[in-house]
Amino acid sequence: MCWASRRLAKSGRNGLDVHARPVLVYRWIVFLLAAGYALYQIVTADYSKPGGPFRFLTIWALLLSFYSASRMLAISEDRITRPHHVTAMCAAVLNVMVVFLYWRLFFQDPALVGGDNIPPLEQYYLHGAGPLLQIIDALFIGRVFHRAWRAAVPLVGLVAVYVAWAELFVQRFNTTPSGPVTSGLPYPFLNAMAFPDRAIFYMSNAGLAIIVLAGLAALGWVVTRLSRPSLVKN
Repeated sequence: MCWASRRLAKSGRNGLDVHARPVLVYRWIVFLLAAGYALYQIVTADYSKPGGPFRFLTIWALLLSFYSASRMLAISEDRITRPHHVTAMCAAVLNVMVVFLYWRLFFQDPALVGGDNIPPLEQYYLHGAGPLLQIIDALFIGRVFHRAWRAAVPLVGLVAVYVAWAELFVQRFNTTPSGPVTSGLPYPFLNAMAFPDRAIFYMSNAGLAIIVLAGLAALGWVVTRLSRPSLVKN
């Protein structure tokens, strides 16, 4: 077996050594940032409104990012053997959705997502740098997007659970923010929509999750093909 073949066998199916020191340092940085921001959000959040910080999809994405980062770090340190590809895929897709939805609404009107009340460092980490760090790991280090279909059901389920949480708990026990149609839903723009319109919005976002998953899977395939070492026969 030539040196390239031995390296591929040692490093894994994608030809990348996840135990290398640069990868370990990167994953520690990603983990510490996610842990720090998650702890900060939980400790400093306003709990006077039922649901506290967990009313917001951004916080769900942050907590999933923290869990995914902890698993990727554990893999690099040989503390676990389960690859957690579905975990990393779900974290990456949910982060893309949060970034897309947040900035689309923010540029329409910051008040739609409460963006005018978020400190800049927090805003740019939660809706920019944090998601980017997760996606870089999933695409270029973990190479998790083979058999991406495995994440489809968990992603749709995650969207459904959040919708049920927002509609059945958050709206029921909160009176603000208020809108012309209803009140209590976590994002102001939702309170300007009747339930049939919200249902369409929710279903479109479940569809968006699948589209993003397919797009990242295609990009992951390209990354893997371009970086796969050539195997030279003796």
